[in-house]
Amino acid sequence: MFTNARVFSSFAVDDVDKAKEFYGETLGMNVSENRGMGILELHSGDQEILVYPKPDFVPATYTILNFSVADIDKAVDELATRGVRFERYDGFDTDEKGISRDDGGPPIAWFEDPAGNILAVLEAE
Repeated sequence: MFTNARVFSSFAVDDVDKAKEFYGETLGMNVSENRGMGILELHSGDQEILVYPKPDFVPATYTILNFSVADIDKAVDELATRGVRFERYDGFDTDEKGISRDDGGPPIAWFEDPAGNILAVLEAE
């Protein structure tokens, strides 16, 4: 039924203007506004993600977006210079940069958007 359906993701934020600044300027994503609907569209390659306002918004308690990169150290260093602060979670040992290099998975570092949603950058193999 959905073999050839266009698939895209979406998530909520409490402030679309702050989200536009963060995703567009801090993360350097291509961001467009759909003013008629009051939403943002994030573009990465051929992927589209919708970001919408929600009045009774509560941040996700899980990772909503993963950014796969070739060099996690370089990505984390650049994000840190842009003001991104990396999270540390119980059960995950992290280095001084906030990167978990657990043998059970790829090197990964978590951070939050201005709404408190959890994002991650991870190194592709």
